[in-house]
Amino acid sequence: MLARVAIVGNSAAALSALERFRQYDRQTPVTVVSAEPGVAYSRVLLPYYLGHKIHLRGLFIRTSSFYKRMGVELISGSSARVEEVDTASRRLKLASGRYVGFDKLLIASGSRPTRPPIPGIEHPAVHELWTLRDAVELEPLLRKGARMLVIGSGFVALQAAWVGYRRGLFVTVVELERRIMPRVLDEPAARLLSEAIGAHSVSVHTGTHTEGLEEDGRGGVHVYTRELGPLAADVVVVATGVRPNDALLAEALEPGLAGIPVDRSMATVVDGVFAAGDVARGPTALGGPLEIHALWPTAVEQGKVAGANLAGARLVYGGSLSMNVTEMFGYTVVSLGRIFETSGERVNVYRELRGVKYLKVIEKDGVPVGAVALGDPETASRLGQLRPLIRQRRGVKELQAILEEGLASRQLSDCLPRPVSGRYQRLKEA
Repeated sequence: MLARVAIVGNSAAALSALERFRQYDRQTPVTVVSAEPGVAYSRVLLPYYLGHKIHLRGLFIRTSSFYKRMGVELISGSSARVEEVDTASRRLKLASGRYVGFDKLLIASGSRPTRPPIPGIEHPAVHELWTLRDAVELEPLLRKGARMLVIGSGFVALQAAWVGYRRGLFVTVVELERRIMPRVLDEPAARLLSEAIGAHSVSVHTGTHTEGLEEDGRGGVHVYTRELGPLAADVVVVATGVRPNDALLAEALEPGLAGIPVDRSMATVVDGVFAAGDVARGPTALGGPLEIHALWPTAVEQGKVAGANLAGARLVYGGSLSMNVTEMFGYTVVSLGRIFETSGERVNVYRELRGVKYLKVIEKDGVPVGAVALGDPETASRLGQLRPLIRQRRGVKELQAILEEGLASRQLSDCLPRPVSGRYQRLKEA
């Protein structure tokens, strides 16, 4: 009897794992189980849909024929939610009561947004921007002249604010920390971006505690803050962080740490069970403790390694390297690797460098370990040149000259998912 492979999840890590597995093994039965209905879509492209850059169908990155071509049974929808992974009997228990057997398993269950413990946060006017369903529910609410309040200031939060601005809403952003994007931008970069956001008539309030929400009697809410008093909103978007969906393999978890730990083969401590993507806490290119990098490129990289090793290939993962890229409020914003320097590290700051408004590169022993930048669309391409240097731990003498030449082959599109057909090319040209 042929071995059976099951994959929990249907996004970047799961898809790349499936495709790589089939390069090695065309015969083994594979079942893909996903709590989200239908074929795979791109979470990264949701703001482009809300911004009317692409149609709803442009979000989908695979078709039903893909799963047939891969020889996969796709079980999706709420009834396909995995309620239990029984590693002893090697089977998954689904919400429908159905059981799916496996000999080898990949958990690519992703992550979910977290909501802060604020009274009234479950009001119907409060939304997230994480799933296709979230985006579809938000779309008709983004009416010109409406009042939008965004709680949080990470990439997802500011993308929502950017969409709201472009669609003619009055947008306010409140952030608990003292600056926006505190985990991916340093203070000068955050200040420049805050100024750009303000220039687009979007109000940004940092160091602001949100203490409660109440119905205003007209379908909207009053959002109470400690520092500003009540703020009126017709729609509230909460984007204050995510947490891995790691409860399925509780036996592999480590006390006090989120995510399923994996080694360089993407294997967990449970024999025959692998994990990849947002749910996996894995090795990094910079060394040190295992980390979760909840990023599309990382999920693709990890998925490829996991898929090959599901087929017995014994591939080794070089480690994840954080790279965030987005375009908003007139800037391309990029952070790569470590962006906060430590003792003994050299910091190079460049300003007005051929389309780059601000660029900070951190080096350790002459080798780049991270960077943060704001600039034109080619900024991502320029920083892309640093990625292989960081991975290979290789230094260069003429760093500024290399950055000025802009010779990188890696483009912004490499950091985004590949849609079906050429829709993304049309998106870039829009």
